[in-house]
Amino acid sequence: MKARALCIASLGAVLLSQASPSLAQNTNGKNLFTQRCAMCHGADIKGTGPLAKKSNPPTPDLTTAAFKKRLNDYPGVIVSSVILRPNGDLIPRTLRENGVKLAPHSWTVQDFRDLNKYMVDAISKSR
Repeated sequence: MKARALCIASLGAVLLSQASPSLAQNTNGKNLFTQRCAMCHGADIKGTGPLAKKSNPPTPDLTTAAFKKRLNDYPGVIVSSVILRPNGDLIPRTLRENGVKLAPHSWTVQDFRDLNKYMVDAISKSR
């Protein structure tokens, strides 16, 4: 457990140490969010996707001040930790129970970086 936490923290540090993404990388972040996250979080990141109310607990609004603070306090760590250990079985179970088959994805550090950048940008524009 300690090793996993250290790995996630290290990944966050790597995300921070890189230069800002190019337009292509921002497109990657948007594509990743649209394909893998929006079904629950919605295109607006406010927990309005078609599966948002079908998870228990319901999908949260990621544009809240509390989440924005967490994203700023732990850049890269929040996004990667949810993907690497998605609240136990919540995400896979919600997809499975609703008949959603999501192809496996081999996440790269660049993917985490791009997704984090996309989310930060989308959240800052939402308020």
